Amino acid sequence: MADRRAQLVTRVRETLAEALGASRTRLSAAQAELTAGQERLARVRRAAAAVPERVGAERDRRLAEIDARHAARIAELARRAADAARREAPGAASEEWPGWRPTPGGRGEPPGALRVGAVRIAGAEPVPALVPLLDAGHVHLTGDDRDGGDAVLAALLLRALGRAEPGAVRLIGYDPEHLGGGLAGFAPLGTAGLLTFVGPGGLGRLLDDLVEQIRRINETVLAGEHGSLRELAAATGRRPEPWRVAVLLGGDELSRHERGQLDRVVRTGAACGVHLVVRGVPLPDDPTITRVVAEPDGARIGGPPGLPVRLDPPPPATLVTETCRDVAARVNAGPPPTPFTDLLPPPEQMWQEDSSTALTAPIGEGPHGRPVRVTLGDYPPHALIGGPSGTGKTNLIFAWIGALAARYSPAELEFYLLDFKEGVSFARFAQGRRDPSWLPHMRLVGINVNTDREFGLALLRFLAEELRRRADAAKKHEVTKLAELRAVDPTGRWPRIVAVVDEFQMLLAGRDVVAREAADLLEDLARRGRSQGIHLVLASQDVRGIEALWGRPALVAQFTLRIALPKALRILAERNDAAQSLPRWHAVVNAESGLPEGNEVARIPSASDWETWSGLQHRLWRMRPQDAAPARLFDGDAIPRLADAPDFRALRPADGTQRGPVALLGEIIDVQARSAALRLPRAPGRNLAVLGTRVDEACAVLDAAARSLARQHRPGTARFSIACLDPDADPVARALYEDLADDAAWYDEETVPELMVETAEGLTASSHPHYLLLFAVDAAAGSLAAPAGRRSGLEQLRRILHDGPERRTHVLAWWRGVARMRADLGGPAARTDQIGAWVALDAHGGELGSSLYPGTGGPDWYPRPWRGLFFDRAVHRTGQVIIPYGPAR
Repeated sequence: MADRRAQLVTRVRETLAEALGASRTRLSAAQAELTAGQERLARVRRAAAAVPERVGAERDRRLAEIDARHAARIAELARRAADAARREAPGAASEEWPGWRPTPGGRGEPPGALRVGAVRIAGAEPVPALVPLLDAGHVHLTGDDRDGGDAVLAALLLRALGRAEPGAVRLIGYDPEHLGGGLAGFAPLGTAGLLTFVGPGGLGRLLDDLVEQIRRINETVLAGEHGSLRELAAATGRRPEPWRVAVLLGGDELSRHERGQLDRVVRTGAACGVHLVVRGVPLPDDPTITRVVAEPDGARIGGPPGLPVRLDPPPPATLVTETCRDVAARVNAGPPPTPFTDLLPPPEQMWQEDSSTALTAPIGEGPHGRPVRVTLGDYPPHALIGGPSGTGKTNLIFAWIGALAARYSPAELEFYLLDFKEGVSFARFAQGRRDPSWLPHMRLVGINVNTDREFGLALLRFLAEELRRRADAAKKHEVTKLAELRAVDPTGRWPRIVAVVDEFQMLLAGRDVVAREAADLLEDLARRGRSQGIHLVLASQDVRGIEALWGRPALVAQFTLRIALPKALRILAERNDAAQSLPRWHAVVNAESGLPEGNEVARIPSASDWETWSGLQHRLWRMRPQDAAPARLFDGDAIPRLADAPDFRALRPADGTQRGPVALLGEIIDVQARSAALRLPRAPGRNLAVLGTRVDEACAVLDAAARSLARQHRPGTARFSIACLDPDADPVARALYEDLADDAAWYDEETVPELMVETAEGLTASSHPHYLLLFAVDAAAGSLAAPAGRRSGLEQLRRILHDGPERRTHVLAWWRGVARMRADLGGPAARTDQIGAWVALDAHGGELGSSLYPGTGGPDWYPRPWRGLFFDRAVHRTGQVIIPYGPAR
């Protein structure tokens, strides 16, 4: 029992020992865990204490980063806004006053918005504060700061003037309180009609006029095709109406009528370029109104609360005055011309028009921006152009020719141009050394013909012959008009012809044969040319040129198209003075014989300068037909060369079929480049006398005759005897002798008697042609005196003149006066029929007499430098004016 108890005690003790050990182990582990927990708690507490500082630093960093990005974004947006503002308001519209100057935009380009101040943004560049006005709306100024309002008003008006073309902005001022003082700096504009003032009590009339302008523009300018002038300008590149800005500065309370008219202007004015800048007059609420509230520390733009703006200072008074004076001066000088390209069709549409019924082309721009078209056809058939020197007559002709040439091909239209005044501006239509191109439509260009009225007469004769040819063709086909002839004869070439004669009064000057025949031909062409497509355009800068027509009412009546340049007289009807107030670059176009109801004002483009015209001419020249030939250019100041003459180049040695050799004496003053030719068959009288004292011209005639004859003979088949009896003629005669080489023989004063004797005695045995070229033959009178018992050299010369031509011996001699020739031929009563042809140089018509010229009193011939009158009694009824060919070397 005791053992059992001991065993139990022992077991209990062991169990309690184990339990005590386990408890101690758990206590130790708990204490270790407690220590670890306490350490963790300490660490957590330490970490928790560090979080606010770290979070605050991160927060501060992130906030600083956000602030930097925000500032950069604001600066970038401000920069973009400033750039956009400068694009919207370039140049004078936004430039600050130091260094400001006018910078007009292009034609029809709206000035855009206008600067009045700047929006200040911290840390960014200022952004210009813009106010829309022209083509955009109206501006209403309010606020307590009058100085700020004045600054805004002056800035808006000056910037608008500086951004628009001179004259494109017109101001109307209504300032009843200060009687215009609010616009005093803009007063210089009044000298050009760009600023008008309306006095107290005139507001109603002013508003009525603005409403009427809006109505007119809607009805006649926009005409339902465009919604606004801005759209029209964008579509056409033209702005036909100015901007009208009415500046209303206070006044009495508006009447009911005035309020209604003001409301109409507010609603409809912006589309028609009518704008209001108002202070002291209430305006209705409307989207087109920009309100500017001036405050002591700036201004606010737009409705409440508005955009705060720091206003610019007012423009310097001297800048305003000088700018207005410059604008007024430019306007008073006249508007600049419109671009020449405005008259031309697109390149792909050139030469697409048909001239069967008429020629129609724009000549300029009308007041409403639409082209003013001019027609030449059955009605009106012909045109009369007039204007004093410097008013643009030549430029108008260039513009008209260019507009027609761009629309009608050379098969549809031909030009013949004649300029009686001195100058070479029309020479560019023909081929030249500087520019090888030419206008394909041009068939004839005559320049510097102020002393060669015969050339004008030749042109009229050519046109008369062309009219007869067309009339004959019309009769053959039983038609009456050009359109009908072209319809029944489509293979024929029947272009319309436009003949332009500048300074035409020169052709009609005087009472001689040329003037009488020219007037008759003009009247016939004007009366009958319309039906056959021949149209005349006569131009003059001298009122006398127009008066030359009034004695022929039948002729004047045919010129129903009248074009009057500024200050032109006697072009329009007697009571039509529309041309007297025209600015430069403008013309009155009237197709109703000058009656006032036919007036159209056209703004003529600049077309006559070299670069402007050259572009069109080169384009048309490249389009020319393959068989196109350059126009015939006749320059009255140029001396033709024999080597260039087509008739000379065509000469060949005779083959027995010709009727005798031909001596070319000079160029005929004619439409075609023809030579005056003297045929020398075996017939009595086929000799030539050159009469006058001008050495160079006389030598030129004989030289050309000899060289052209030599070209028709093979070497050794003709003789040329050259006798030079005037030392001044020796260089030409000696050069001719050297060039003719073995076929020529030389004689002087001592040996010329031998020539006469030898030639006279050899007439019966002559087998080859023999040409005696006698330079100053009258100087040989002494040496040709008869020795005792023998016939004189003069008698031998008379025998050669009388009998030689039938034996192929011809005399081509120069006498230095008609009286000297008569003396050599036997005296005043001697017969002159052995001289079958002559060229008179400085011999007057009265000296030639009836023995050399048919009729009484001699020919109507007035000598002039480097011209001669050629008469061949076997061919001519009247003399033929020629130009001797220039020296061969």
